[in-house]
Amino acid sequence: MKEYQTITEVSGPLVYAEVDEPIGYDEIVEIETPSGDTKRGQVLESEDGTVAIQVFEGTTGIDRNASVRFLGETLKMPVTEDLLGRVMDGSGNPIDGGPEIVPDERRDIVGAAINPYSREYPEEFIQTGVSAIDGMNTLVRGQKLPIFSGSGLPHSDLALQIARQATVPEEDASEGEDAEFAVIFGAMGITQEEANEFMEDFERTGALERSVVFMNLADDPAVERTVTPRLALTTAEYLAFDKGYHVLVVLTDMTNYCEALREIGAAREEVPGRRGYPGYMYTDLAQLYERAGRLKDRGGSVTQIPILTMPGDDDTHPIPDLTGYITEGQIMMDRPLHSQGIEPPVNVLPSLSRLMDDGIGEGLTRADHADVSDQMYAAYAEGEDLRDLVNIVGREALSERDNKYLDFADAFEERFVQQGFETNRTIDETVELGWDLLSTLPRTELNRVDEELIEEHYREDVSAGEGETEEVSAD
Repeated sequence: MKEYQTITEVSGPLVYAEVDEPIGYDEIVEIETPSGDTKRGQVLESEDGTVAIQVFEGTTGIDRNASVRFLGETLKMPVTEDLLGRVMDGSGNPIDGGPEIVPDERRDIVGAAINPYSREYPEEFIQTGVSAIDGMNTLVRGQKLPIFSGSGLPHSDLALQIARQATVPEEDASEGEDAEFAVIFGAMGITQEEANEFMEDFERTGALERSVVFMNLADDPAVERTVTPRLALTTAEYLAFDKGYHVLVVLTDMTNYCEALREIGAAREEVPGRRGYPGYMYTDLAQLYERAGRLKDRGGSVTQIPILTMPGDDDTHPIPDLTGYITEGQIMMDRPLHSQGIEPPVNVLPSLSRLMDDGIGEGLTRADHADVSDQMYAAYAEGEDLRDLVNIVGREALSERDNKYLDFADAFEERFVQQGFETNRTIDETVELGWDLLSTLPRTELNRVDEELIEEHYREDVSAGEGETEEVSAD
């Protein structure tokens, strides 16, 4: 291990030093400042006798008199099953006052790419307890399903609700399979107030016992944000593929992660891509998202719910745009629904889960799930179109049939999507609520549901009681 005092430049989060031997990419570096402080960093670039080092703790106090030591290894995460219930900072150090981590082993945070041949196709249901997701955009084990939000929308509350409620229903566990469930929560660039809310909720509900939390705060160095999701995913892979857990990884906020990439790119004077973001951002995001999945010869699974805030609510912005290309759908949060007091404000029409049909079909006891979802989606879409027409011609000009669809759209938002952030609905309760709403429509309109299911589940008393339908709408 060689030590150098050859720092030539400090630029933002980067330190440049001259070396006389080859240095590996991503190698870990220790920098000792003249005051005696030691900071860790990582080699970002190495060529022509010069290395660029990104410093995790920030470059304050580093000057040309500082010493640089190259450790000859990449950054590793100490992993053990005892991490469950622990809270770490964005660099993987415990901050909960508990004992030091005694690892079973240390894993490279970059991870190992999953051989496509070894992947098991995702087709088993994860229950989040949120009807707008479970009923209309079902999450399955091994999927990556992001939440697209906006500034000021309660995506943190939805993230906490999912982390608190997500589970694998026992009836959906494969025969002989251990259905232990764990949550990895990675927060990047959040405020101290948000961090306190997260921890209070985890401790109040007892969810911390089955969780590992990584916290990178807004005043922590931006470079640390590029490490936090990799630490979280390395921990998830260990629990899933070595210990057999079904792991749900919630990452918030991916926009802060991408801003850190842009900051580092600017410090390196790279040629910027779209809106100033690095041209390699697609590849970088794919390296994170593609770590979700299942393996044929392993029992566990890694499922991802990355959360991002779209700048200016623009879904064509590079961050949501690239994320949408890589992942299998998206959950869209909606500002007009939020202004109406709908919690969670999920707009199911632009939302999508591409693997939904595989997660709710054969093998489940809820054979009517797919039909109910399709019919509600079609009815709500028609009700939304009619709302635009009402603004032009008025409701009195519409037919009785059209008015029923308008009532359905109101009831769908107020009873199905609206459930609050503390309510945990099973998938059976979600499907039953769907039948309650569909029964407000005439039977002849249910053209996407099997006739046998209509005979079994259609509520004649609801469809006949038109006053009852109006009461639902008024509520």
